[in-house]
Amino acid sequence: MRTRLLRMAVATASLVLCLTACAPATVAPDTVSPPGPADGPVVSFYGDSYTRGTGASSPERRWSSVISAERGWYEINRSENGLGFVNRRASMRDGLDDIPALVIADDPDIVFVTMGLNDNFSYDDRADAIRRAIDSDLERLREGLPDARIIVVEPFWYTDERPASVDVIAGWVQDAAARIGADHIAGASRWLDGHYAGSPDSWMAADGLHPDDTGYAEMTERMDAALRALEPPL
Repeated sequence: MRTRLLRMAVATASLVLCLTACAPATVAPDTVSPPGPADGPVVSFYGDSYTRGTGASSPERRWSSVISAERGWYEINRSENGLGFVNRRASMRDGLDDIPALVIADDPDIVFVTMGLNDNFSYDDRADAIRRAIDSDLERLREGLPDARIIVVEPFWYTDERPASVDVIAGWVQDAAARIGADHIAGASRWLDGHYAGSPDSWMAADGLHPDDTGYAEMTERMDAALRALEPPL
């Protein structure tokens, strides 16, 4: 797959900064990290607010941008606040209801999928739909990007209260990753354990829902170690 410097802005939604936003939003472009070398890998990120960087003081401090800058990757961040495999999909506008199609159109060398947190809020009523959407999204990405390396990350989590659905959805994501031959990073739902809102050593932003700069720095460190542990390492 060719590597190239993509000169493009990434369309994302301008939303209230919350995990479960469901109202229609005005679409506005997001920023991407400073480009790496002209022949560096193009990397697309398909995720929710924890990959968009909500709660950080600037996009450059989110884990995806730091990881990309350190590795000479060109980041295309297609993550959206409140997005899940099911959550918010129907309310997205201007093509954002089908972000996997946008990721495929990016023709990236590497794809990160960091989805599933927000689907916990729909689990009781839509468990079957969530499982089908996980399978569908990952299968489409593999079929549309047969030569790309796909990194599927266990869904992140945000509070000490941990419903059973967190581990159920994480298991579905892991199983789907295995079926398409993707790399899988386990344990990400525990990366902020002990540092949620209300903790004496909280790593959460003022909204109590998203990491602050310290939280994103910890996520960056954990992600860096996990990527280096893959075979072959990234």
